[in-house]
Amino acid sequence: MKNKELIFATHNAHKVQEVNALMPPGFEIKSLGDINFTDEIPETGTTLPQNALGKAYYLYKALGKNCFAEDSGLEVDALNGEPGVFSARYAGNQRNDQENLQKVLDNLKGKTDRKARFKTVFYLIWNGTKWQFEGEIDGNILESPRGNSGFGYDPIFQPVGHSQSFAEMSQEEKSRISHRGIALNKMIDFLKEQDLIISFQEDDYLVKPRTVVQKLEYPQGTGE
Repeated sequence: MKNKELIFATHNAHKVQEVNALMPPGFEIKSLGDINFTDEIPETGTTLPQNALGKAYYLYKALGKNCFAEDSGLEVDALNGEPGVFSARYAGNQRNDQENLQKVLDNLKGKTDRKARFKTVFYLIWNGTKWQFEGEIDGNILESPRGNSGFGYDPIFQPVGHSQSFAEMSQEEKSRISHRGIALNKMIDFLKEQDLIISFQEDDYLVKPRTVVQKLEYPQGTGE
């Protein structure tokens, strides 16, 4: 049986690696690089859901294929929730992981409250219908970076109940507990249940047991 193709709206090889580590057989995940998609997908939302939906919708509108996008952010309590939706560009539009990480550490100097959380939102567009999946994990910001794995803020984020930073964990261990892994597993469960979905074209709805989602219709822009 031919694998179902699902396009991930990212050029980030680390994110693709995390997704592929959890995806079950039967699905072929392709990044934007895999399909030679060179458009610069805009990120104009002010929230994680807006950015994730905007990227997914842009790609679906361009290709007309099943696809998904995600947006993640680090929220630090002592910094009033920063960097939040601007996590990737916290230190500037150059999107430099090391500079972003260092800015968080600099802004936390002298502060004893190190509580933080990672949040992620996935938007999947499957057969023209949008589905949202979320993940969140609490932790603390370390005094200095630890570990050489992962990416982004992983070296300074220590999840609650663990002695290692994300960057000290193996890919498999991180994927099991991370915000992205939590949201992705919800999406995987949905994909596994696709044979339970009944289409009622006359009502322009797709009905999943206990869930009703309107068909994808947006004005220009990201919509929500």
